[in-house]
Amino acid sequence: MSTTISPPVKPEQKPGGAPPSNQALVKWVGEIAELCQPDRIFWCDGSEEEKESLTEQAVEQGILIKLNQEKLPGCYYHRSNPNDVARVEQCTYICTPTQDEAGPTNNWAPPAEMYEKLRGLLRGAMRGSTMYVIPYLMGPPGSPISKVGVELTDSIYVVLNMRIMARIGETALRHLGGGDDFNRGIHSTLDLNPQRRFIVHFPQDNAIISVGSGYGGNVLLGKKCLALRIGSYLGRFQNWMAEHMLLLCVENPEGEKTYVAAAFPSACGKTNFAMLIPPPQYKGWKVTTIGDDIAWMKPGADGRLYAINPEAGYFGVAPGTNRRTNPNAMEAMSRDTIYSNVALKPDGTVWWEGHDDPPPAECLDWKGNPWTPASKEKAAHPNSRFTAPMINNPALAVEANDPKGVPVGAIIFGGRRATTIPLVVQAFNWSHGVYIGASMGSETTAAAVGVTGQVRRDPMAMLPFCGYNMSLYFRHWLNMRKQIKYPPLIFSVNWFRRDRDGNFLWPGYGENMRVLEWIVGRCNGHVSAYESAIGWMPKFKDFRAEGLKDFGEAQFNEAQKVDREEWYRELLQQDELFFKLYERLPKEMVFQRELLVSRL
Repeated sequence: MSTTISPPVKPEQKPGGAPPSNQALVKWVGEIAELCQPDRIFWCDGSEEEKESLTEQAVEQGILIKLNQEKLPGCYYHRSNPNDVARVEQCTYICTPTQDEAGPTNNWAPPAEMYEKLRGLLRGAMRGSTMYVIPYLMGPPGSPISKVGVELTDSIYVVLNMRIMARIGETALRHLGGGDDFNRGIHSTLDLNPQRRFIVHFPQDNAIISVGSGYGGNVLLGKKCLALRIGSYLGRFQNWMAEHMLLLCVENPEGEKTYVAAAFPSACGKTNFAMLIPPPQYKGWKVTTIGDDIAWMKPGADGRLYAINPEAGYFGVAPGTNRRTNPNAMEAMSRDTIYSNVALKPDGTVWWEGHDDPPPAECLDWKGNPWTPASKEKAAHPNSRFTAPMINNPALAVEANDPKGVPVGAIIFGGRRATTIPLVVQAFNWSHGVYIGASMGSETTAAAVGVTGQVRRDPMAMLPFCGYNMSLYFRHWLNMRKQIKYPPLIFSVNWFRRDRDGNFLWPGYGENMRVLEWIVGRCNGHVSAYESAIGWMPKFKDFRAEGLKDFGEAQFNEAQKVDREEWYRELLQQDELFFKLYERLPKEMVFQRELLVSRL
């Protein structure tokens, strides 16, 4: 992208770094500077000095509020515009050369047309501002799976969040070297007008442009944009997989480790599961966190599937997080964290619905208005967030920075479903597992703009994040089996099934360890299962239930029940998405559906 408006401005070198020796990068930054016309260019080096300087500037400008440094050391608070608090799928585009490549589940526009529109919005958009150049590395340094991106932004908030979520500055430049294989990302907040809000991906160019938003999910371009939408597209052609999955390690008392990847839609307990603490009955067991949101997976030379967490931090949902549901997350966000759109207490600490502390007598809500327990609106936005470094997690796995990645033994798919879907079931084989992932549905949450509580199909939890035709994405999953001699076993879980009175059948949170134990046992050949119409299922005798209050064999059977009438309705609901994808839908998906009908 280039124009001839005026020569690029001189870079600001203190306390940031000097321009690198990589001429392809310097040239591209110069071209975008000509277009956007910033007053200054700031090259981020990732140093602590830089962090302190930019944080001070953000506080002076009112972008951040300094929190109580005795109670929350290194923590700051941010409010976003009330019209800009979640991902905006209706404004998110995949601009492949043809509409068929993007597929029917993505918004598409012709690349040339969209480039022209975005150039118009970016022309002169940074006058009076600083353009920050953020070189960042997604993945551990030295990993063959890691990727370099560069984000140009006019937002200090983005810089300070990106340095938590990725490895920025010199680390990324060393990984890039003198090459030009880096993702080109441009972000400008503009005037935060929803009518001029676009999050646009050009997969064939390895490029992203985001304008009109300041919310993390739309503007931290290394996260959903590169790590999933662009990553999934690149993975299809480069023989790897970019997935919306947590990564954890389960270690039994004998020291045997099993690595698990799990895909849940946003706000369905993914971070809680990634940081799970086993209940007291599991003495000697350990669960450690590799990643809480994204996994990049590639076949290894030994025939197994290896995975890394490309991120360096957690961008987690605050409401509902407390020391009962996720003590490790609470510890992780106790220092060096940026809180967004939670409530601000008079003592300079924060609060949200579901916090350990009782509701404050008074505070400022996420919009900055006075709030009391009598207020009708929530104090924190339902999608309020914390951005915390992963090194703060007391349960961080030693493998989290291993450039080789970890061999995945199990893949889990799960959503928020009140009916139909059992607590846990194992797929018969890889193709059946792909079908389970392709047909999974979940009740919508506040992580995306729209109506909450409706069941929508969300294949592999990737519907908002797949950077190309979803049917071809299913085909890629099926084809990957040919590259993996020892594939992971595939499972489905549902923590959210309810009884007739609307009560949850399963306690969830730390008790999910009991389900995880059976899954790990299946991976290592330690426990049996019986064949049901929908897959392999645990016998009660093989499921550790001791210590669970009000949960015996009757409750277990209810949580595991396969109701044929509910499943017939489920199959009809699946058809809505499959019909939309039918033109390119792999025939294996049709065959698996017919096999399920015959078994029912």
